[in-house]
Amino acid sequence: MLTESGSGHPGGSLSATDILTVLYFNEMKVDPNNSKWEDRDRFVLSKGHAAPVLYATLAKKGFFPKEELMKLRKIDAMLQGHPDMKGTPGVDMSTGSLGQGFSASCGMAIAAKIDKKDYRVYTLLGDGELQEGLVWEAAMLAAHYKLDNLTAIIDYNGLQIDGKTDEVLSVNPVTDKFKAFGWNVMEMDGHCIEEIIESIAKAKEIKDAPTVIVAKTIKGKGVSFMEDKAEWHGNAPKEDQKAQALKELGGEI
Repeated sequence: MLTESGSGHPGGSLSATDILTVLYFNEMKVDPNNSKWEDRDRFVLSKGHAAPVLYATLAKKGFFPKEELMKLRKIDAMLQGHPDMKGTPGVDMSTGSLGQGFSASCGMAIAAKIDKKDYRVYTLLGDGELQEGLVWEAAMLAAHYKLDNLTAIIDYNGLQIDGKTDEVLSVNPVTDKFKAFGWNVMEMDGHCIEEIIESIAKAKEIKDAPTVIVAKTIKGKGVSFMEDKAEWHGNAPKEDQKAQALKELGGEI
């Protein structure tokens, strides 16, 4: 779909694919036939530029026809460059401005507490996104209100559009910072399905504190010429590159 549109973000989408696969196909309570089901679990893609991985996941889950994927970023199409909760079934929050989705997920978790609902809220952030001040205001709020129904996952691939995160503006030590803000902190291999399942299960057992899981990932995971390369943050593959990428991923050409 990125080649068809000529734009988009493959690197951060591929680094998050295994995490979204576990969330939507093993963990979250959702109903593709009733995307606004009141008791569903919520997911917020705070790193909204990685919309392709969310769209592919929602299409695979059955929220909308897969044919819509080929219309990515087209004028008047359902799937725009960033998630749109008003236009796309299954999208729980419109995102794009970094840090905004994370704060919105905190609001959703508070709403569940007020309404005495048992749904959980999951949100995925990029490691570069942690450079936003809004993230830390939200982190402080989530701990203050003991949002144990909130699980944040950081897609920690170490790269952002301008290069290595540590060189652009270091966000480390990430785990110590969240601990200082009162969060339960865990780490996992973001590409190990078993470890992702286990980590999310452990997060659900934590009481009186939100949980953040720092997922060690590889930008462009699964495509040899994209892996660990910042230039694939927002660069759509050409036709020949698409063919190679799909072959390596085991997809359809």
